[in-house]
Amino acid sequence: MINRKFLNQTKKLVNQIGILQIGLGPLGLKINQYIEDKKSMKTVAAIDINPSLKGKDLGELSINKNSGVQIKNSITEVENIEDVDVVILTTTSNFASVALQIEEILDYNLPIVSTCEELTYPWKIDAELASSLNEKAKTNNVAIVSTGVNPGFLMDTLPTMLTAVCKEVDHIEVHRIQDAQSRRIPFQNKIGAGISLVEFEKRKQSGSLRHVGLTESMEFIAKAMDWSLDHTEDVISPIIATDNIETPNMSISTGDAMGVRQIGKGLVNGVEKIKLVFEAAVGTGISYDEVLIKGNPNIKSRIEGGVHGDIATCSIVLNVVPVLLRSSPGLKTMNDLSIVSIAN
Repeated sequence: MINRKFLNQTKKLVNQIGILQIGLGPLGLKINQYIEDKKSMKTVAAIDINPSLKGKDLGELSINKNSGVQIKNSITEVENIEDVDVVILTTTSNFASVALQIEEILDYNLPIVSTCEELTYPWKIDAELASSLNEKAKTNNVAIVSTGVNPGFLMDTLPTMLTAVCKEVDHIEVHRIQDAQSRRIPFQNKIGAGISLVEFEKRKQSGSLRHVGLTESMEFIAKAMDWSLDHTEDVISPIIATDNIETPNMSISTGDAMGVRQIGKGLVNGVEKIKLVFEAAVGTGISYDEVLIKGNPNIKSRIEGGVHGDIATCSIVLNVVPVLLRSSPGLKTMNDLSIVSIAN
């Protein structure tokens, strides 16, 4: 089935795709900056629930100039909804929360690109809710996908794609190692940089300190490989500073956490088939992304210096838009789409 806007998109891709941005935190504003640099897209409406932002010009917050787009607090307030071709949703990591937002958006028959980590593969979290969203998207003849650098690409889509040249695959291992000093402050806070080990443990137990999406990436890979995981592990530990660290944004004392180490394992019949290693810390000076496939043939792919998370997330969100507009309706994963960079 062709997306309801397919015929219009022939014209839109030559001109401009109208974007409704929902969620104007640091990531949403960064994405707006990227949209401003593209000829093929334009933000035509913007929403954030923060009442203090209502009525403000989006451009004044993101690109330091007037854009003519006034921020609203609700989609019901958007007066030019007919100009919107796709929604970019950057609000929460939680599937249950974002599902409520998606249901409201679907009432307007609009396709959605989200950055919700748990939405990248939500069927293990809540199969019934995922199925409900899938059916509603099909009924409204639009597609939904969640993506980002990780989850969404480096630790799931990329290793899955690399297996395409293998006759057989026995084990997949992925390492994402980041010096987080160049990342956004919310990301540095999210990984526990600069807090005591006692506070680290408290946040770990509360679930507020972790890389969201590691389990989703394992389930994504397992689905693509037709492996049925009988057990998954997600173990979190601090990366501890051995010296004092000073950055423009924070001071980290010796013995405190400088970041997080998270190791995910997926087992089939008691045998480890997937291992994902995520490390992000401030001041390590080490960054790389690596995929190790044990099979026929064995494959080792390494990106020296690593992929900058903020640049990659903004880029992949926008590069997925034209593909999603041509997609069949329903709740998609990145494995359902073939994404390439759109230079303009």
